[in-house]
Amino acid sequence: MSEEEKTVNETEETTEKTAEEIAEEAVEETAEETESPKEDKKGSGKKEDKKYKAKAAALEKEVGELKAKLDSEKDSHLRIAAEYENFRKRTQKEKEGIYSDAVSDTVKELLPLFDDLGRAAEFASGDNVGEGLSLILKSVPDVLAKLRIETFGEVGETFDPNLHDAMMHEENEELGESVITAVFRKGYRTGDKIIRHALVKVAN
Repeated sequence: MSEEEKTVNETEETTEKTAEEIAEEAVEETAEETESPKEDKKGSGKKEDKKYKAKAAALEKEVGELKAKLDSEKDSHLRIAAEYENFRKRTQKEKEGIYSDAVSDTVKELLPLFDDLGRAAEFASGDNVGEGLSLILKSVPDVLAKLRIETFGEVGETFDPNLHDAMMHEENEELGESVITAVFRKGYRTGDKIIRHALVKVAN
Protein backbone atom coordinates (compact mmCIF):
# COMPACT_ATOMS: atom_id res chain seq x y z
CA MET A 1 0.00 0.00 0.00
CA SER A 2 1.36 3.32 -0.96
CA GLU A 3 1.75 6.28 1.32
CA GLU A 4 -1.08 8.08 -0.40
CA GLU A 5 -3.49 5.22 0.18
CA LYS A 6 -2.53 5.06 3.87
CA THR A 7 -3.15 8.77 4.19
CA VAL A 8 -6.57 8.43 2.53
CA ASN A 9 -7.57 5.54 4.79
CA GLU A 10 -6.49 7.40 7.92
CA THR A 11 -8.42 10.44 6.81
CA GLU A 12 -11.57 8.33 6.22
CA GLU A 13 -11.23 6.68 9.65
CA THR A 14 -10.79 10.03 11.31
CA THR A 15 -13.83 11.38 9.48
CA GLU A 16 -15.94 8.34 10.45
CA LYS A 17 -14.83 8.61 14.07
CA THR A 18 -15.58 12.29 14.14
CA ALA A 19 -19.03 11.69 12.68
CA GLU A 20 -19.78 9.03 15.31
CA GLU A 21 -18.62 11.32 18.07
CA ILE A 22 -20.71 14.14 16.68
CA ALA A 23 -23.75 11.86 16.51
CA GLU A 24 -23.21 10.66 20.07
CA GLU A 25 -22.81 14.20 21.32
CA ALA A 26 -26.00 15.23 19.53
CA VAL A 27 -27.90 12.34 21.18
CA GLU A 28 -26.52 13.26 24.59
CA GLU A 29 -27.48 16.90 24.09
CA THR A 30 -30.99 15.88 23.01
CA ALA A 31 -31.31 13.69 26.08
CA GLU A 32 -30.11 16.51 28.31
CA GLU A 33 -32.58 18.90 26.69
CA THR A 34 -35.35 16.35 27.18
CA GLU A 35 -34.46 15.82 30.83
CA SER A 36 -34.06 19.52 31.59
CA PRO A 37 -37.80 20.37 31.41
CA LYS A 38 -38.51 17.50 33.79
CA GLU A 39 -36.00 18.87 36.21
CA ASP A 40 -37.44 22.37 35.78
CA LYS A 41 -40.92 20.98 36.31
CA LYS A 42 -39.82 19.21 39.48
CA GLY A 43 -38.09 22.36 40.66
CA SER A 44 -41.18 24.44 39.91
CA GLY A 45 -43.34 21.94 41.79
CA LYS A 46 -41.12 22.19 44.82
CA LYS A 47 -41.37 25.98 44.69
CA GLU A 48 -45.18 25.79 44.49
CA ASP A 49 -45.25 23.41 47.46
CA LYS A 50 -43.13 25.79 49.49
CA LYS A 51 -45.39 28.68 48.45
CA TYR A 52 -48.58 26.86 49.50
CA LYS A 53 -47.00 25.76 52.76
CA ALA A 54 -46.01 29.34 53.50
CA LYS A 55 -49.55 30.54 52.74
CA ALA A 56 -51.05 27.80 54.90
CA ALA A 57 -48.73 28.71 57.76
CA ALA A 58 -49.66 32.39 57.42
CA LEU A 59 -53.39 31.58 57.38
CA GLU A 60 -53.01 29.27 60.35
CA LYS A 61 -51.23 32.01 62.23
CA GLU A 62 -53.95 34.53 61.30
CA VAL A 63 -56.68 32.09 62.41
CA GLY A 64 -54.88 31.62 65.72
CA GLU A 65 -54.66 35.38 66.24
CA LEU A 66 -58.35 35.85 65.39
CA LYS A 67 -59.31 33.05 67.74
CA ALA A 68 -57.28 34.60 70.53
CA LYS A 69 -58.88 37.98 69.84
CA LEU A 70 -62.35 36.40 69.83
CA ASP A 71 -61.68 34.70 73.16
CA SER A 72 -60.48 38.01 74.58
CA GLU A 73 -63.60 39.82 73.33
CA LYS A 74 -65.80 37.05 74.74
CA ASP A 75 -64.14 37.32 78.15
CA SER A 76 -64.51 41.11 78.04
CA HIS A 77 -68.20 40.80 77.13
CA LEU A 78 -68.87 38.33 79.94
CA ARG A 79 -67.03 40.55 82.40
CA ILE A 80 -69.03 43.64 81.35
CA ALA A 81 -72.29 41.66 81.56
CA ALA A 82 -71.39 40.48 85.07
CA GLU A 83 -70.45 44.02 86.15
CA TYR A 84 -73.72 45.39 84.75
CA GLU A 85 -75.73 42.73 86.56
CA ASN A 86 -73.98 43.57 89.83
CA PHE A 87 -74.56 47.29 89.21
CA ARG A 88 -78.26 46.65 88.48
CA LYS A 89 -78.72 44.64 91.68
CA ARG A 90 -76.81 47.21 93.73
CA THR A 91 -78.83 50.08 92.24
CA GLN A 92 -82.10 48.26 92.87
CA LYS A 93 -81.09 47.61 96.45
CA GLU A 94 -80.08 51.24 96.97
CA LYS A 95 -83.34 52.40 95.38
CA GLU A 96 -85.36 50.20 97.73
CA GLY A 97 -83.28 51.48 100.63
CA ILE A 98 -83.93 55.11 99.66
CA TYR A 99 -87.68 54.44 99.41
CA SER A 100 -87.69 52.69 102.79
CA ASP A 101 -85.76 55.54 104.37
CA ALA A 102 -88.13 58.14 102.86
CA VAL A 103 -91.21 56.28 104.12
CA SER A 104 -89.63 55.81 107.52
CA ASP A 105 -88.70 59.50 107.83
CA THR A 106 -92.17 60.58 106.72
CA VAL A 107 -94.03 58.33 109.15
CA LYS A 108 -91.66 59.36 111.92
CA GLU A 109 -92.72 62.99 111.49
CA LEU A 110 -96.41 62.02 111.37
CA LEU A 111 -96.35 59.87 114.52
CA PRO A 112 -96.72 62.79 116.99
CA LEU A 113 -99.76 63.96 115.03
CA PHE A 114 -101.25 60.48 115.13
CA ASP A 115 -100.61 60.33 118.88
CA ASP A 116 -102.44 63.63 119.40
CA LEU A 117 -105.39 62.44 117.30
CA GLY A 118 -105.55 59.24 119.35
CA ARG A 119 -105.61 61.16 122.64
CA ALA A 120 -108.26 63.51 121.27
CA ALA A 121 -110.45 60.55 120.32
CA GLU A 122 -110.41 59.37 123.95
CA PHE A 123 -112.14 62.58 125.01
CA ALA A 124 -114.63 62.83 122.16
CA SER A 125 -117.47 63.57 124.55
CA GLY A 126 -115.63 66.17 126.57
CA ASP A 127 -116.03 69.93 126.48
CA ASN A 128 -112.44 70.48 125.35
CA VAL A 129 -112.59 68.36 122.15
CA GLY A 130 -112.81 71.39 119.88
CA GLU A 131 -109.89 73.03 121.63
CA GLY A 132 -107.82 69.84 121.37
CA LEU A 133 -108.53 69.42 117.68
CA SER A 134 -107.61 73.04 117.09
CA LEU A 135 -104.25 72.50 118.76
CA ILE A 136 -103.67 69.40 116.66
CA LEU A 137 -104.48 71.26 113.45
CA LYS A 138 -102.03 73.97 114.46
CA SER A 139 -99.27 71.35 114.64
CA VAL A 140 -99.97 70.12 111.09
CA PRO A 141 -98.05 72.96 109.32
CA ASP A 142 -94.99 72.21 111.46
CA VAL A 143 -95.12 68.55 110.51
CA LEU A 144 -95.48 69.42 106.81
CA ALA A 145 -92.60 71.88 107.03
CA LYS A 146 -90.33 69.18 108.44
CA LEU A 147 -91.29 67.01 105.46
CA ARG A 148 -90.62 69.96 103.11
CA ILE A 149 -94.22 69.96 101.96
CA GLU A 150 -95.97 73.21 101.06
CA THR A 151 -99.68 73.88 100.81
CA PHE A 152 -101.33 76.08 98.17
CA GLY A 153 -104.79 77.05 97.10
CA GLU A 154 -106.11 80.18 98.81
CA VAL A 155 -109.03 82.46 98.06
CA GLY A 156 -107.82 85.45 96.03
CA GLU A 157 -105.05 83.54 94.20
CA THR A 158 -104.97 83.53 90.41
CA PHE A 159 -106.06 80.25 88.86
CA ASP A 160 -103.16 78.16 87.52
CA PRO A 161 -104.06 74.94 85.67
CA ASN A 162 -100.72 73.48 86.72
CA LEU A 163 -101.71 73.84 90.38
CA HIS A 164 -105.49 74.02 90.55
CA ASP A 165 -108.46 72.01 89.33
CA ALA A 166 -111.50 74.22 88.67
CA MET A 167 -114.60 72.47 90.03
CA MET A 168 -116.95 75.43 89.62
CA HIS A 169 -117.15 78.71 87.72
CA GLU A 170 -118.95 81.96 88.43
CA GLU A 171 -119.34 85.38 86.86
CA ASN A 172 -118.54 88.21 89.21
CA GLU A 173 -117.97 91.71 87.90
CA GLU A 174 -116.41 92.79 91.17
CA LEU A 175 -113.54 90.32 90.78
CA GLY A 176 -110.79 90.09 88.21
CA GLU A 177 -110.31 87.36 85.63
CA SER A 178 -109.41 83.83 86.81
CA VAL A 179 -109.58 84.71 90.49
CA ILE A 180 -110.15 81.86 92.95
CA THR A 181 -113.26 82.57 95.00
CA ALA A 182 -113.49 79.33 97.00
CA VAL A 183 -111.21 76.41 97.94
CA PHE A 184 -112.78 72.99 98.38
CA ARG A 185 -109.54 71.13 98.96
CA LYS A 186 -106.02 72.44 99.48
CA GLY A 187 -103.14 71.42 97.25
CA TYR A 188 -99.75 70.08 98.34
CA ARG A 189 -96.34 70.04 96.71
CA THR A 190 -92.72 69.30 97.52
CA GLY A 191 -90.33 71.38 95.48
CA ASP A 192 -91.53 71.32 91.87
CA LYS A 193 -93.47 68.07 92.32
CA ILE A 194 -97.21 68.41 92.78
CA ILE A 195 -98.49 65.91 95.34
CA ARG A 196 -102.13 66.94 94.96
CA HIS A 197 -103.88 69.70 92.98
CA ALA A 198 -106.13 72.13 94.78
CA LEU A 199 -109.86 71.97 94.02
CA VAL A 200 -111.21 75.50 93.60
CA LYS A 201 -114.01 77.73 92.33
CA VAL A 202 -112.98 80.32 89.74
CA ALA A 203 -114.53 83.66 88.78
CA ASN A 204 -114.76 85.09 85.29
